[in-house]
Amino acid sequence: MALHAELVPLLAGGAGGVLAALIFVVWSLRALARRSARSLLAGTTEPTAKGKGQKAAGKSEGDDRVSVLSGANRSRLAALPGSVIAAAVLSVLGVGLVVGAALGKVSQVGGFFGAGTLCLAGLLCFQLAWLRGGGAGRGRVLAGRGWWAMARLGFRGATSRPGRSVLCIALIAAATFIIVAVEAFRRDGQQETTVNHQSGTGGYALFAETLLPLTHNPETAEGREALNLTATNGGAEMLKDGDAFTRFRLRPGDDASCLNLYRPQNPRILGATDAFIHSQRFSFLNSMAETPAEKENPWLLLNKESGDQSVPIIADANSLAYVLHLKVGDELTITDDGGRRIRLRVVAALADSLLQSELIMAERHFVRLFPQQEGYRFFLLDAWAGRGEAVAEMAGHLEDRLSDYGFDAQSTAERLASFHRVENTYLSTFQLLGALGMALGTLGLAAVLLRNVFERRRELALLRAVGYGRADFAVMILAENALLLGAGLLTGSSCALLAIAPAYAARGGQLISLSLAIMLLAVLAAGLLASLLATWAALRAPLLPSLRTE
Repeated sequence: MALHAELVPLLAGGAGGVLAALIFVVWSLRALARRSARSLLAGTTEPTAKGKGQKAAGKSEGDDRVSVLSGANRSRLAALPGSVIAAAVLSVLGVGLVVGAALGKVSQVGGFFGAGTLCLAGLLCFQLAWLRGGGAGRGRVLAGRGWWAMARLGFRGATSRPGRSVLCIALIAAATFIIVAVEAFRRDGQQETTVNHQSGTGGYALFAETLLPLTHNPETAEGREALNLTATNGGAEMLKDGDAFTRFRLRPGDDASCLNLYRPQNPRILGATDAFIHSQRFSFLNSMAETPAEKENPWLLLNKESGDQSVPIIADANSLAYVLHLKVGDELTITDDGGRRIRLRVVAALADSLLQSELIMAERHFVRLFPQQEGYRFFLLDAWAGRGEAVAEMAGHLEDRLSDYGFDAQSTAERLASFHRVENTYLSTFQLLGALGMALGTLGLAAVLLRNVFERRRELALLRAVGYGRADFAVMILAENALLLGAGLLTGSSCALLAIAPAYAARGGQLISLSLAIMLLAVLAAGLLASLLATWAALRAPLLPSLRTE
C-alpha cells in the first residue's frame, strides 16, 4: 500500500479550513461588537441581563432594577417557545418515521435510524430551552449546606451559558450516538445456528469445493456407492438417506466477497439445482418478487424468463453493495468462456449469507451459458441430526474418501465469521471516528469549564471571601461537568437505542460488548479528568484581584 496525495484536494481542503475559520472569526467579532466597552474591559463576553432586558423591552439605561429584570424574564420567555416548538416538531417527525417503519411504508433501518437522529436533535433543543429557562431550580433560592448544596450550585452554573453547555452536550451526544449505533451492526458468525434454514448458514454445517467435478449424486445410494461413501465409520454410515448434500455447478472466477480488495470483473458463478431452489434456504433482504409464491420463495425468480434476454441472478446484499456496487434490478455484464458478453440481472439480495463470494443462477441457464463446466464442484452439507458434535470429524472422513477429487470441506459458521471479521474491522474504523468526536467533545467540555471559571472568577472570589474553601469549589465544578457529561452520554445512548431498535430486537436484547463499555467508560474518565484540570486551574488562579474589581 502506498500514499496517493494529489495537490488539488490538499489545496481545496486547506482553503476550506481557512474559509471556515474566517467565517467563525467574523461571526465572533459581530457578537463582540454588540457588547459595551465596560463589559469587554470587565472580561464579560456574554450580554448582560440588563442589556437583554433593554433590547427586549425597548428601555433606556436609566430604567430601574425591576424593569431590567422584567425585560430579562421576557427575553427568556421569548426564547423558550422557539426551542420547545423545534423540539416538538422534531419529535413528531421522529414518531412519524417510527410509525411508517412499523407499517412497512419505509425501511426499518432507515425509519428507526432517522427517528433516532431526529430524537437527538429534538432533545438538544429541549435541553437548550430548559437551560435558558434556568433549569429545575428556576426562581428558587439555593439553601442548604455540605457537598450537595455545592453540587446544586454547580448544576445552576450550567445555566449561566446555555449555548456553551448545549454545544458540549451535542458533541458528546453525537459521538456517543455513532459509537452505540455502529456497535449494533457487529456480527459474530460463531453464534449462527446450523439448524435454522433462514440463518446466514442456511442450516448447513459444512461447505465444500472440489478440484475435479463430481458427476455422481451423493444423496442417492448409487451415488454414494460410486463415490465410496457407503463404508462405515465406527459402525455407522458416513452418509445416509435424508442427509442433504446439495450440489452446485461452479464456474471459477473472481471472489465477489469483502475478502477481495478489488472489484471483480468475472465473479464466481454457481448453478443452483431445482431441488435447492425449492428448499427455501437462507433469508432475503430485497427482491423483485411479484407473485405470492415468489415473495414466499424468491429463489423461484432464477427460473423466471425476462423479456430483455438477461439472465436472472441472486447475490448477497453485502457483496452487491460494497464490492460490486450494484442493487436489486441492476445489470452486470460478464464474458463467457468463448468471449461473448452476457447480461446478468440481479433479481434478489440475500441477507448476510455464506454465499458472499459467488453469484447464483439457475442450473439450466448455467448449462446453456457455460457448457464447458461439467459436473458439480461446490457443495453444501446439511447438519446431521444427532451427529452435530462430530461435524468436524465427518468433514475429515469426507475429505479422505473424496481425496481423488480434491475435496476440501470447511465449517459454514467459520466461513461466515471470516466475512464478519472484515465487516467488524470497517465498523471499528467508524467507531474510532466516533471516539475522536468524543475526544473533541471532552476537550470542548474542558475548554468551556475553563472559560466559565475565568469569567466567574469574581464570583469564586466572593465565595472564597465569605468562607467557602477549595473543596467546595472542586465539588461545584465537578458537579457542573458531570451534568453536561452525563446529559451527553444519556442523550446519545438513548437516541442510538431507538435508531437500532430493529437490530436490538433481532439479537434478543444483546448489544453491549466489552469494547463498547470500555469506550464509554474511557469517555467518562476523560470528562472527569477535564473537570479536575478545570478545578486545578480555578484553585490556583489569584482570586484577590478579581474581588477588588467586584
